[in-house]
Amino acid sequence: MQYAAPEPMPTASYASSTVELGDLKRILVRRRFLILLTAALLTLGALLYGLFTPALYSSVSEILIDPQDLQVVTNDVNPSRVPPDGGITMVESQVSVVQSTGVLLRAIQATNLTEDPEFNGEGGLLGRLLGGVLGSGSAETDRTGKTLDALRRRLAVKRADKVLVLDVIVTAKSADKAAKLANAIAQAYLADQASARAKMATDASDSITARLDEQRKRVQQAENAVEAYKSAHNMVMAAGNLVSDQELTELNTQLSAAQSRTAALKAQVDQLRRSGGAPDATSEAMRSSVISSLRAQEATLVDQVSQLGTELGPRHPSMIAAQQQLRDTRALIARELGRIGAAAETDYERALANQQALEAKVAGMKSKSLDTDQASVRLRELQRDLEAVRSVYATYLQRAQETREQINVDSTNARIISNAMPALKKSWPPLPLLVFGALFGGLGLGTALALIAEYSSPTVLSSAQMQSAIDAPVFGVLPAKSGSGRRWWPFGGGAAAAAGQKIDAVAGLALRRLFASSRRPPNWPLVPSILLTSPPEDAAHRGRVARLLANAAAARGSRVLFIDTNAGSGKKEPQPGLLDVLRGEYAFEALSQHTPGSNVAVLGRGRQKAVFSEAQGVYFTQHMLAQAGRNFDLVVVDGGALADNLNASPLVAMVDEIVMVATLNSTPMRDVKAASQAISVMGRLPTGALLVDEAA
Repeated sequence: MQYAAPEPMPTASYASSTVELGDLKRILVRRRFLILLTAALLTLGALLYGLFTPALYSSVSEILIDPQDLQVVTNDVNPSRVPPDGGITMVESQVSVVQSTGVLLRAIQATNLTEDPEFNGEGGLLGRLLGGVLGSGSAETDRTGKTLDALRRRLAVKRADKVLVLDVIVTAKSADKAAKLANAIAQAYLADQASARAKMATDASDSITARLDEQRKRVQQAENAVEAYKSAHNMVMAAGNLVSDQELTELNTQLSAAQSRTAALKAQVDQLRRSGGAPDATSEAMRSSVISSLRAQEATLVDQVSQLGTELGPRHPSMIAAQQQLRDTRALIARELGRIGAAAETDYERALANQQALEAKVAGMKSKSLDTDQASVRLRELQRDLEAVRSVYATYLQRAQETREQINVDSTNARIISNAMPALKKSWPPLPLLVFGALFGGLGLGTALALIAEYSSPTVLSSAQMQSAIDAPVFGVLPAKSGSGRRWWPFGGGAAAAAGQKIDAVAGLALRRLFASSRRPPNWPLVPSILLTSPPEDAAHRGRVARLLANAAAARGSRVLFIDTNAGSGKKEPQPGLLDVLRGEYAFEALSQHTPGSNVAVLGRGRQKAVFSEAQGVYFTQHMLAQAGRNFDLVVVDGGALADNLNASPLVAMVDEIVMVATLNSTPMRDVKAASQAISVMGRLPTGALLVDEAA
């Protein structure tokens, strides 16, 4: 009776997997020898380098730089201004100054470093040979250049964050030499700064002095222009002012005084004229001493006449004489009063004439002053130019004297706060740090090499990758080793449970999953069958997994037929087996051998003495599976590596499940794909996979 092969079970589509942490762990464990070897080699190299490299010592000299220079003079050539950032930028720029060629050459000259073989390039045989072969035009210049380059390589200038202190670090083979060079560079920096400021002051003084002669000539030209203009316009100066202006001022003063006097005399004359017959009532008469004396005599004579008139009578000679004296006195008073009035008139006329004369002079001077004022406009402009030129000349002269004095004044506010001391410990090579770094660097490099080696030839890392490669589920992951002291093969020795319980449990669970996913027709007459295949390098694990599945099924009470397509292949005279059945030479029942005390029967490879056609093999395979269904509940076939075992193709066409076996972190992905392609060439697809974990 002919039966058609069951349709292959449709499989789900699995997304491409990515490497997970567990996969990385397996890669690192598998490539651990490469990682450890790389780390060991690097550590050994670092250790040898640290032991055989000449020791170097570092010394530090500290320089404090204050952005605000010393205020030695007020008008300094280098004014001190603190930037908004507190001078950090200015101090940071001094790092480059310390490493400049000028400073280093000063230090080299001070320490005679060009004679030191450690720095002048003549320290070794190779240096002397290269110097002799590649010799330059000037040996001294070449030696200085080599010394400068070597010192730069050994020098480091650093500034800590938020501080104004520079650390001058020099490294040398001798601790004393390193300290000496660090101090020499610090001193050279201070000397260079002082020299630079002195040079700046010298250049400024020379530049200003060179301009003094020109400024002096400009002053002379301005002065000559002023004097020539005065002479051309007859402008005589006295005490800084024009004489004509002074005369006009004086005449105005005299005119004001004359006008005041004339007004006063006119008022006096008017008063005398208004008094008429009583001029004695005027103030001039009251102030006159003559009038006062005559008034006193008059009063005396009046008293005398009055007394004599009482005593002697009006005709008495004494009375007449007294009356005559009284009349004479009064005539004198009248005459004096007339003289006072005439004098007032005369004074008034003289004052008026003087006033008129002054007014005429002032009018003449004003006319002359108007002409002079027109000429003074240009004169004042010339005088302003003269004053400006004089001011500039005076400034240049004073500044030249100041800058000349500043040449000898150092206003740099920098000092060495810590001289370098010989180091007590070497700074290079730091052996513990090198070994530590080499160890971890080697581990990192070894890890990188392990990953590169892994991904240049990828292996099966996880179930997800296997599922993605064969587009079929993974039914389980089995440990590579069984329990201690136990035999995993359940038949042949009479032991019913020789495998470890854990492995049996995993195999049983994988078998359950396998049949749970199977899509056999309900009334399919052939016995349930499983064919296990693998890449050639996994032959041992494949045979073991096949026996584990047979053992798991037998442990559940199922009768199992185990077909081993590889058994007997190495014997010279193999016993009849599967190949004999597929050729139709033997009946299946005659060849299957039951193991005593076990539910498992074994069918070997058989004799390969003739080639059978594929159609013939499929027919006898169907017949064999149909007959096996009468006595067995499951057929487990170790199909070997199908790419090399074409005799198993009839079994591939008829079995229910085709399970691929691979080893985690060992089986190359290219072999898995090759095995999957071999199955597809035989007309089927893998229906699942079982993985073996050697690390479990």
